[in-house]
Amino acid sequence: MPGSLERLASACILPGAAGLTAPDWLRRELADGLGGVVLFSRNIRDREQLAALTSSILAEREVALVGIDEEGGDVTRLEASTGSSYPGSLALGAVDDTDLTEEVAASIGSELRAVGVNLNLAPVADVNTNPRNPVVGVRAFGSDPALVARHVAASVAGLQSRGVIACAKHFPGHGAAEVDSHLELPTISSRLEELRRVELPPFRAAIDAGVRAIMTAHILVPALDDRPATVSPVHLHELLREELGFRGLVITDALEMRGISATVGVEEAAVLAIAAGADALCLGHDLEGEAVESVRGVLVGAVREGRLSEERLAEAAARVEEAGAWSRTPRVVIPPDRTVGFAAARRALSAEGRVRAAGAVCVVELVPERMMAADPARHSLGELVRERSPESKAIVLEEGAEGLRGSEPQSFLPRAADGRGVVLVLRDPRRHAWEREFAEALVARRPDTVVVDVGYPGWRPDGAGGYLTTFGASRASLTAASEMLVAATGRP
Repeated sequence: MPGSLERLASACILPGAAGLTAPDWLRRELADGLGGVVLFSRNIRDREQLAALTSSILAEREVALVGIDEEGGDVTRLEASTGSSYPGSLALGAVDDTDLTEEVAASIGSELRAVGVNLNLAPVADVNTNPRNPVVGVRAFGSDPALVARHVAASVAGLQSRGVIACAKHFPGHGAAEVDSHLELPTISSRLEELRRVELPPFRAAIDAGVRAIMTAHILVPALDDRPATVSPVHLHELLREELGFRGLVITDALEMRGISATVGVEEAAVLAIAAGADALCLGHDLEGEAVESVRGVLVGAVREGRLSEERLAEAAARVEEAGAWSRTPRVVIPPDRTVGFAAARRALSAEGRVRAAGAVCVVELVPERMMAADPARHSLGELVRERSPESKAIVLEEGAEGLRGSEPQSFLPRAADGRGVVLVLRDPRRHAWEREFAEALVARRPDTVVVDVGYPGWRPDGAGGYLTTFGASRASLTAASEMLVAATGRP
């Protein structure tokens, strides 16, 4: 059996774990006090299997946290194989109906509660002030602090009404980033006054709504500290605890992300994060059993060396256990309502010009590299259009594919379309010159083209016949777009 220090350290660790069943090392660690686990799409085959997995985890430690990233929209683990039944935050922000946002979040909470997940690493509380942001984008409710704040509060209320811990992320605000913290450490140039005015209102709103957890960001804000926010007492203690008055659970973003692992190092970040005021250490997708042992060892060593107080470690462990205990409170079971997701996606659509096709269409999808926070998409607008209109055609072109440069669309597309109307699907063209180049050449050749933007809007080619904006690429949003683009033919 581990000693008291080891058990305290274990309680602060949330690793990943491969497989559809709980591995032996995870069961042993949970029995010895591990704080919990974060699940990913690799852990999910179907709802029945996931419920069995979470049941086996909670059987080892009743107050363990079972976390997941179920934001809706582009970031889903429960429905990674099909695409989410719920639109993402940007679509909900476009509708701007907080009752609807709360309903969507509550239904997602019911989905999670039904399969034994008690911690949702959502909502995203970032204000997306940089339209070129590679890691937030459609995951944010928008670029206006007041709008984001009211929808974050609604999302927190919806999730927690179903007994699922909401976790507002990424503190103190990731929306101005120019690079992805999965790959490197972003530097945010904002002054403290700007942070208070732009980035912090959604976190204040989350706290006022009773959010039980907040996740840190792997970002550097030189105006506040020369240390990344995840390991900075200025951010986590002075700003979050003292100024904003947050008393709940502080969870780090995944320590395996290169924004922290390549700058501070996983083990050192674990010690510094707890010392700075974090309570739970999310290790990440690939850090499992050996990483748990390593991180636990450095935490215990830091206490014995005087670098980390035992009182701070005990406080962190107590917050993790308190969160898990809250999630065990009995509640009336309310089933999810997926119809609310599709209804919300339809309300979010923005159409200009002529977008409804008279007959079959050729859907040409331009696919940039995926957002690191999301699983690879296994659904597409073209497929959904073809389900409604089997005579339609779907073409997917990834960056570097033949037919993407210069005037090539002029010769490529007439053959591919074969007399059909053309639908061009763009995602974040502001960030990808090759998409803009292709789109301009195509619209010049086919001015009847309908342009569908499924990412963060802001650029579109002039002269197209119609424009449709979905504010995200969830299955719900793309289904709504397909309904607007084509009439159902040949199938019920």
